[in-house]
Amino acid sequence: MPFIPHTEADVVAMLERVGASSLDALFDEIPAELACGDLAGVPQALSEMAVTRLMQGRAARDGFYSSFLGAGAYEHHIPAAVWQIVTRGEFYSAYTPYQAEASQGTLQLLYEYQTMMASLTGLDVSNASLYDGASALAEAVLMAVRANKSGSRRVLMPATVHPRYRAVVEATVKNQGIELLAVPYDPATGVTDLAALESLGAAALVIPQPNFFGALEPVDTLCDWAHARGMLAIAVVNPLSLALLKPPGLWGAKGCDVCVGDGQPLGVPLSSGGPYFGFMTARQALVRQMPGRIVGATVDLDGRPGYTLTLQAREQHIRRSKATSNICTNQGLLVTAATIHMALLGPEGLKNVALASHANTRSLLDKLVSLPGVLRVFTGPFFHEAVIRVLTPVAEVLRALRAQGILGGYALGGDYPELADCILVCATETKIEDDLDSYRQQLERILSRRHGRDPSVPPCSYK
Repeated sequence: MPFIPHTEADVVAMLERVGASSLDALFDEIPAELACGDLAGVPQALSEMAVTRLMQGRAARDGFYSSFLGAGAYEHHIPAAVWQIVTRGEFYSAYTPYQAEASQGTLQLLYEYQTMMASLTGLDVSNASLYDGASALAEAVLMAVRANKSGSRRVLMPATVHPRYRAVVEATVKNQGIELLAVPYDPATGVTDLAALESLGAAALVIPQPNFFGALEPVDTLCDWAHARGMLAIAVVNPLSLALLKPPGLWGAKGCDVCVGDGQPLGVPLSSGGPYFGFMTARQALVRQMPGRIVGATVDLDGRPGYTLTLQAREQHIRRSKATSNICTNQGLLVTAATIHMALLGPEGLKNVALASHANTRSLLDKLVSLPGVLRVFTGPFFHEAVIRVLTPVAEVLRALRAQGILGGYALGGDYPELADCILVCATETKIEDDLDSYRQQLERILSRRHGRDPSVPPCSYK
């Protein structure tokens, strides 16, 4: 709540009404040896004005930058109505919809969310959300191993999948006898090397679209390749891109089997690292392997429409030995924001955002590679991220850009040593032409100072 409305007089009156002499007396049944005592590390209480000043100061440490970062965290415009509605009490304080008779609003919202996600991905069923995109992929891998009839406990994991996703999946499955087989990428195109797949066999193939480099994978070929060898196909997608790209349910001859990703681009603001939420959709045949909850529509005894939980396949609800997962957290508040966001924008609105983001990234890329010392790394189509190579130490370039109020992109060397001189750049619909020109001008200045060039001389003059 924005403020605590009870005055000291209110508290005293309430204590008198219940017959307690103090707030501590309300908890006198707790044994003294279990009480934590004084909280020495907690400072004295501050006034509202002092707390506001403190938090503003801490927020200011993050600074205000023009961001061209992406890499799984995307800056999009969120209509003011989204969080104005989300922070209404009936949404903001709602948690688990276990009692259907008391949770029809929450259940209906989750049902609408599931319907939207199933439609967006072209698949049959959606669960009610997961912790984030990385844990959603880990759950999909476990799900595929359980569902694949071959008994294989190997999964093909392309190097073009987000490095943090790969790390989370590895941490989740490494002690369960499941092996992740790395699949390299083509250094020319930045997409999965199809030739490297020929000698591999597994329970499932993970297919990112777009991949971590922003490049568009040959998803039809990859999906058909997996199915021809008895594997399941797991799609990892940016949900916004699906406003433009073919939905995973239509990839290849049969479509993918499971689709996961992070819902952050759908109405969730960037906020010092989170929170995010993961989504998962799948074919009807795999519904009982899905982790988490599924909300269904029904009618009551009087024939009126209603909503209820129709699948609860985690250990909180059923025997541990039959549970599909024990970590399928439901990010209810963020799912609420995503549902309202998608409802407000509609299909055309989402498509326009995706188109504007792609156009801005194309424009940015054209401006940057026109500079001497900047090269485009991968050929082929991309969505709203791309990789550039700079003939100057990346850390130096990004540090200099940051000093000018620009977050210039994501340094790829830490995850891909062979791309140590490369930067992943991203632009969304939030950028205008002045932002793109400012990035180019500052980068030109930085590179010219490094190499002793005059930025006023056209690039073609340098030999």
